[in-house]
Amino acid sequence: MSLSDLCLTLRIDHCTGKGPVPDGPPTGSGDRGTPGLLRADPAGDRGGRAAAARGPTAHETPAAPAGLWHPAAMIGRLRTIAIDCPDPAALAGFYSELLGLPVTYEGADGSWVEIGDGEGPHLAFQLAPDHRPPAWPDPERPQQMHFDIRVDDIDAAEDRVVALGATPLARTHDAPGVPFRVYADPAGHPFCLEFTE
Repeated sequence: MSLSDLCLTLRIDHCTGKGPVPDGPPTGSGDRGTPGLLRADPAGDRGGRAAAARGPTAHETPAAPAGLWHPAAMIGRLRTIAIDCPDPAALAGFYSELLGLPVTYEGADGSWVEIGDGEGPHLAFQLAPDHRPPAWPDPERPQQMHFDIRVDDIDAAEDRVVALGATPLARTHDAPGVPFRVYADPAGHPFCLEFTE
């Protein structure tokens, strides 16, 4: 799984900014929409499962339809998502196993570790000696951000993440037929495993 496949609360769908917006429909089983477009998600489709509307081609310059963002309007590209934690190497190891992404950089002093696939944004883990983990769902110590990770077999995935050090927190649904389970990673950050019933 690449970071481009992660379903973040930010709803990033293949926002790589590489090349023009292609003509024709998206291709490949991993595509969730036209590469280079960020889809607004007013319906609350947590995993980006609703099809993204077709955007302008490389030869067209009309204004983007409501709910879509066009790469020409971009100020910059997302390079890294950094997560504070008390032990960057340990948390990088957890997410490396969970997402199948290798460690790509580790600072000499161990205060910054990155994982990634070399194509999309990196996940970085930054030393925070006085880190106070979230206590989801307690509003006094909110989660601030989380990952939604799609899995094929929820029970097998749960066994594996718990073996890696995750703690189960909740089982719930966004909507009928859209179940997910919430866990805390070894540093206390919540993340969700989504699946189909």
